[in-house]
Amino acid sequence: MSIGYLALVLHAHLPFVRHPESDYVLEEEWLFEAITETYIPLIQMFEGLKRDRIEFKMTMSLTPPLVSMLRDPLLQERYDQHLAKLQELVEKEVDHNQHNDHLVYLAKHYIEEFAEARTLWERYSGDLVTAFKQFQDSNNLEIITCGATHGYLPLMKMYPQAVHAQIQVACEHYEENFGRPPRGIWLPECAYYNGLETIVADCGLRYFLTDGHGVLYAQPRPRFGTYAPIFTETGVAVFARDHESSQQVWSSQVGYPGSPEYREFYKDLGWEAEYEYIKPYIMPNGQRKNTGIKYHKITGRDLGLADKELYDPYWAKQKVAEHAANFMFNRERQVEHLQGIMQRPPIIVSPYDAELFGHWWYEGPWFLDLLFRKTWFDQDVYAMTHLADYLQTYPTQQVCRPAQSSWGYKGFHEYWLNHTNSWIYPHLHKAAERMISLACREALNELELRALNQAARELLLAQSSDWAFIISSGTMVPYAVRRTKSHLMRFNKIYEDIKIGKIDAGWLQKVETLDNIFPNINYRVYRPVM
Repeated sequence: MSIGYLALVLHAHLPFVRHPESDYVLEEEWLFEAITETYIPLIQMFEGLKRDRIEFKMTMSLTPPLVSMLRDPLLQERYDQHLAKLQELVEKEVDHNQHNDHLVYLAKHYIEEFAEARTLWERYSGDLVTAFKQFQDSNNLEIITCGATHGYLPLMKMYPQAVHAQIQVACEHYEENFGRPPRGIWLPECAYYNGLETIVADCGLRYFLTDGHGVLYAQPRPRFGTYAPIFTETGVAVFARDHESSQQVWSSQVGYPGSPEYREFYKDLGWEAEYEYIKPYIMPNGQRKNTGIKYHKITGRDLGLADKELYDPYWAKQKVAEHAANFMFNRERQVEHLQGIMQRPPIIVSPYDAELFGHWWYEGPWFLDLLFRKTWFDQDVYAMTHLADYLQTYPTQQVCRPAQSSWGYKGFHEYWLNHTNSWIYPHLHKAAERMISLACREALNELELRALNQAARELLLAQSSDWAFIISSGTMVPYAVRRTKSHLMRFNKIYEDIKIGKIDAGWLQKVETLDNIFPNINYRVYRPVM
């Protein structure tokens, strides 16, 4: 009989990127890459575990922007075309590399991988949300929500209505897509501030996650550290990230993903192939880009890309088996040690970005699959659980007040508020004030009602923490700046038009088409919370 628990938690999120006004926008491929490399492999893994009668348990967030994009017909059609291009390219690669048996072997590996992705995609008619939902319905997967657009909540706390809107809209969207209210929430960037739990409770949520120090520095100090949830005074539970197990997988320096046998992310066919040959498969303007077809392994940490050796999935899978066994062994010893100290079953919460598995760490889905299988067959020290099941089994916990925290750089808010992106927030605050004032009025007619609802959408989209994150990271900065400014400009135009009583119906219809997230939103969600 197990003496502790392991809870794997994956956070599946992408910003809302959808451009019907253009035939091609590179940033839409963030979604397409994640579908091929992460979401489809996860579903394939779940199906295999169910087929083999392995009762796996895992918690996974599917954020509202991601769910909206996965169910958008335009993006589904564009992904279908994207996958067809990949299949065409790898078929050409077999003939193109006839002189090199290893490259032919790798090209055939990708042919099989993309064919399996195509089969699953067509089996679910492009609706991967339904594919994930079936595992929630069988209680293997606990799907949780997030902020409506992943807004960074501690930097919105001076406007409780705005924080409430981020959470309430997310909960309503979740119920529309999964047929029941969500029980838990992944706070965007795991960012918590004192008092947030009250809004979380008001929206009907049962638990949320923080980084480890959010619980370790709680008041009073939790008796069991991060190895048991705490309850806030509102009754909402808080689970904290376990540093040891997280670093073992997450870190590219000391964690598994940096192993020399694993596939090298930064050496891609789109940059390596002869230009005229690859031109039909890169950007329409002729600029090179990643294709997702990668032929080399990490080889060594200090090597340049030119010195990387060819990848071999066979040997990578052998290393994955070794790493999955090592992870299981470490959790067994960790649970045994903790149970001896605590005199009760500990829970080790291991949260990761879902895109780590498959996109950044190509072998990640293989690792998860083997970990679930080894856990099921090869040990009895710990049991896998998802967070909702754990709370049902252990409904009594210590009451504490969590500490302000995030899982970002230095553990607090600096990455989302610094010299690169601080210009955003005065505009977001002003827009929040305006939206709260708009929410207090009653629409005079159908056109004004549409305008008020669209204003709410534009503010939510402008608040996405992804834009500040991208600006801070220094990658794709012009796109993040453009998105922030465009949503704010659209919001302000709607606000001014409503104030003067002259709404531009044609322009509004165009914006509704462009930014069509949350079709059932009610602008009154921004009214003061009583």
